[in-house]
Amino acid sequence: MDASVLLALRDPAGVPFYPVVFQALYVLTWALHAAFVLLALGSMGLSIFGTFKQKSDSNWKILTPHLLQTGKISISILIVLGVAPLLFTQVIYDPNWYVANTLSGMWIFIFIYTLVVGYSMYYWYYYANKKNEGGGKLIGIISFLILVFAGILMHNFAVTSIMPNEWMNMYAPNGVVDNSGWTFNMNIVRLAFMVSLAIPVVGIFLQNYSRFLSTREDFSPDFIKYTASLGTKLGVIGLIISALCFVAWMLQIGYLFNPLSLAIIVGVVVLLLMVAKNSNSYITTIVLVVVALLISGMRELIRFDIMAKLGYSIYEYPVNLELPSIILFLLTFVVLGGVGVAWLLTMAWKVGKNQGIFDGSKDVAVTKLGNYTLAIMVLWMVIYFGWGMTILFNNIL
Repeated sequence: MDASVLLALRDPAGVPFYPVVFQALYVLTWALHAAFVLLALGSMGLSIFGTFKQKSDSNWKILTPHLLQTGKISISILIVLGVAPLLFTQVIYDPNWYVANTLSGMWIFIFIYTLVVGYSMYYWYYYANKKNEGGGKLIGIISFLILVFAGILMHNFAVTSIMPNEWMNMYAPNGVVDNSGWTFNMNIVRLAFMVSLAIPVVGIFLQNYSRFLSTREDFSPDFIKYTASLGTKLGVIGLIISALCFVAWMLQIGYLFNPLSLAIIVGVVVLLLMVAKNSNSYITTIVLVVVALLISGMRELIRFDIMAKLGYSIYEYPVNLELPSIILFLLTFVVLGGVGVAWLLTMAWKVGKNQGIFDGSKDVAVTKLGNYTLAIMVLWMVIYFGWGMTILFNNIL
């Protein structure tokens, strides 16, 4: 594979804004998406363990349904957030994206239905456990395995996309064209590292969970202490496992002494010390976000280097500035997204801190943020459809 082939696969229309911006947005949105993937994986796996403990352990009787709820919400968020990094990588790495989708076409279709079936079964598992008596174990395990399989499929697409030198062999092994769409590639070490991160993520979540509930009188001090201790154990063990897997992955690809790789190792060590001490889990979470961004950056660096060696640079992508669409996107992302998320987080925080039934209409901050979100949403819809109709009629009349 050489640059001429890759450049021929590139969109001749170019990109609507500077490629480095899309690259930065990709790193950011993938980190956010991955955070909820790992939280969903960790909370669901731990909830299944909890179903076997609910009847005999009062702590797990309280914790398990909360883990189920966390997993359910995390899956819905990860699906929404998963769209953004795919769009950004499609813009600047369209040869990689479309070739991988062509070679693994059948797996793409299977992935969609796998996600639908796995998430639907998760609701079955969720409602089967409503009585907090350990129901739905088998359904939970099946749903968990299906969703893990969906993650493995996404891993396949990512690995295939960064193997341009092997694309021709995948498409025509031994000179015989194979258009079945069953191409499947895995990097076990890389996958093990990514999956292992679910352990420390759910551990830090439990530390936050216990800290958040510590101000409430309807949760016993023993339960708060138990969940904090469980979170610390999972966090420490998980970070050690993840660190070993990361070092193995970096050794495999020759990036162990890369400055970004060393920064990640330092970040993990700092995170390990903070998790073990558990003095303020909220600050620990901020450090976790920084490490997640570094890991996302490492993934991008690996891909960028692979493509650069073949003569393909995203920074040389033709730029045809389209400011109106970029401005609309940024305003949507920052203004609508920022205010909307602030409203949801504020409401969730106050609901969790309230001892009885929380009435949002009587809370000034929640009411104002809710009204702002609704007003911005209405204004956004007017601008979006008005703008679209104007362009449409200008082009056809």
